[in-house]
Amino acid sequence: MKLKKLLQQTRRLCQPYCITDGKGFRLKDIDPSDTGPLSEDKPHSKETLQMGIAELAKLQDTLYAQDRWAVLLIFQAMDAAGKDSAIKHVMSGINPQGCQVASFKAPSVEELNHDYLWRCQRHLPERGRIGIFNRSYYEEVLAVRVHPEFLEKQNLPPTLVDKKIWARRHEDICAFERYLTRNGIAICKFFLHVSQAEQKRRFLERLDTPEKTGSSPQPTSPSANTGGSTWRLTRT
Repeated sequence: MKLKKLLQQTRRLCQPYCITDGKGFRLKDIDPSDTGPLSEDKPHSKETLQMGIAELAKLQDTLYAQDRWAVLLIFQAMDAAGKDSAIKHVMSGINPQGCQVASFKAPSVEELNHDYLWRCQRHLPERGRIGIFNRSYYEEVLAVRVHPEFLEKQNLPPTLVDKKIWARRHEDICAFERYLTRNGIAICKFFLHVSQAEQKRRFLERLDTPEKTGSSPQPTSPSANTGGSTWRLTRT
């Protein structure tokens, strides 16, 4: 009953932020500072998070024991939106042996010599496991569309690089996700929404403490094309 109650509470919290129909949806219409009913009660927010982490660990055990489904979590966001922090905090209670994280950075020569979905396919979770994509194939219709030089490096036949390429890639991604779902991989997608003002503040903070990130901040344009490297979660 406790789990059922928690799931009901989670559904109520998430429902306003779940997009099931993209028609008419515009991200600019969403307030990035909105945190729902948890905004005024920080202790309660932390308690809710810890309860969710504990129950997530139990659900992971069930997922592994059943050995029927796999779960793929996809995190997309602008630079400095907090993907790494979200993954670290929310997934901190799960068993790291049953979870893998793929962080997609600049593609290698080998990856560029394959189709753009290939490198993501290599990191799909097996049954009973949780896979997390820190960025994903969605970069192929975001960053690559904004930066033509990224597309040029993919060495596609010239006849395939036309004005319909992005529409075709949207179709391919939708078909790919249908295929995964029909083969037992449950996909949950998350976009971390941050305002440009908050993004700027975080970039300036990085400049003040560069040792925290080990990298320099980038402008507010979409991030560079990403390639794959895998790391494991550790308990905190």
